[in-house]
Amino acid sequence: MLCHAHRPRGTAGQALEHELRCFAVFRRVYVQRDEIRQIATAVRQPELGYTFRVGSLVSHAMGQLTPLQMAAFHSSTAIFPVGYEACRIYWSMRHGNRRCRYVCSVEEREGLPEFNIRVIEQGYEDLVLTDTSPKGVWDKVLGPVADKRTESGTLKLFPVYLKGEDLFGLTVPAVAKITESLPGVEACDRYSFRYGRNPLVELPLMLNPAGSARAQLKTSSAYTSLVIRPHPQAVSSSSARSNQNVAQGEGGAPHSKTPVVHPRSSQYRWMKSEWRANVYLARSRIQGLGLFAARDVEKHTMVIEYNGTILRNEVAIMKEKVYRSQNRAVFMFRIDSEHVVDATRTGGLARYVNHSCAPNCVAEVVTFERGYKIIISCVRRIDKGEELCFDYQFDTVEGQHKIACHCGAPECRKWIN
Repeated sequence: MLCHAHRPRGTAGQALEHELRCFAVFRRVYVQRDEIRQIATAVRQPELGYTFRVGSLVSHAMGQLTPLQMAAFHSSTAIFPVGYEACRIYWSMRHGNRRCRYVCSVEEREGLPEFNIRVIEQGYEDLVLTDTSPKGVWDKVLGPVADKRTESGTLKLFPVYLKGEDLFGLTVPAVAKITESLPGVEACDRYSFRYGRNPLVELPLMLNPAGSARAQLKTSSAYTSLVIRPHPQAVSSSSARSNQNVAQGEGGAPHSKTPVVHPRSSQYRWMKSEWRANVYLARSRIQGLGLFAARDVEKHTMVIEYNGTILRNEVAIMKEKVYRSQNRAVFMFRIDSEHVVDATRTGGLARYVNHSCAPNCVAEVVTFERGYKIIISCVRRIDKGEELCFDYQFDTVEGQHKIACHCGAPECRKWIN
């Protein structure tokens, strides 16, 4: 803060002996932030692109646990969610004065946790280390690090005082607040809670099987894939549909007698700029999290785009197997007979739209701007606060494990596939 003194009237040109030219005030300013809300935003809305970093640790994924895993996937000081992944910058195992990246992850093997570290260092092939405990796998790193530092004469390292759970980042307060909010963690009887459950960072309960796109499928028979398909009559080409005119109320306003008519290309551009005002994420009565209308939406309105990475069938099948082995929720959508959109790690909020046998939306594949676009549009007027849903159209394969439907519609088919 900077202030200037003014001379009294009638003193122009006269030197004032005690004139105050200026003064500066320095003060300490405290900014109060709601840490829990910030953590919840980063974890529950990964599509916003936040980087969850604590010191040299960068969190990539928090993972989740099913009720059956709770008893084995924890210790007295940490909880081990399957699918957890974080990267730590630490001293190199090959050079005493260099650092490299260590990607730490938790997976499941035969009903027990498996701890992995992938060593990434420029000029070398990636090295993967595995053990049944975080201390065991980090000891494979700390031993060589200590030896190299001793050889180079740098500061001595004392591995005995370093804990694997700390290096994995599982005991970091921000991470612990999330893991302690996992549904069903009360079953972790050996774990000593430090913060307790917080509803803001609570993640959906993982069940097998699940009743939505986040389907967990593990069977003893042949592997079968569950991928969402577009509505049979909703696959469009750029020549057939991109120039088609559809009636839409301006900005989701109540439908008037003379609706405003827009080309589909204009609707798409409008939706891309306004979709955040159309929807919000909240707890679903169907399953886990769901997407809800943030305002009244008219029939035929494009609500949101289903984003992700386009993969060939062979790659999609391989990716899905990896996700299921990590107990990840799987989000995939079929474009055509050869390609699938994978939204598991790179998708937006559209992946949270649940299945319903009486949907209020439809998913259609169109081509805009020389590329495939999966658009979720309304098939009827949707009121503010109503959950969005569409029919997943899963393929029915003989002998496939059935997934129960929880949409609650009077005409419910009881099964999703």
